[in-house]
Amino acid sequence: SILAMADLKRKKKSQEYIDDSDDPQDTGERTKKARKDTQPDNEMIALSAKRFVNVRMFKGKCLIDIREYWIDDDGERKPGKKGISLSVEQWEKLKNAIPEIDSKIAK
Repeated sequence: SILAMADLKRKKKSQEYIDDSDDPQDTGERTKKARKDTQPDNEMIALSAKRFVNVRMFKGKCLIDIREYWIDDDGERKPGKKGISLSVEQWEKLKNAIPEIDSKIAK
């Protein structure tokens, strides 16, 4: 049925970027196209081999971008779809919530 086909497509699409490895040997190479990276690598803060924090301007607004990157065929790092862009206000709220978050992390 049409609903079953749509559900199958949705499941397939949701499984495209399941790899969550922080293995430094994993290049995170993907075949999907992503938007062009606008910041040089040396301005990004590495969280792992594939995840970076980047502060950038978009439509006149400052955004804090926490994103997973992949390596294209030419060896260039490209931003992937997995990630979040926070406004400065959201970033401040996250920073203020850190003590509460830390208290909830099992140590």
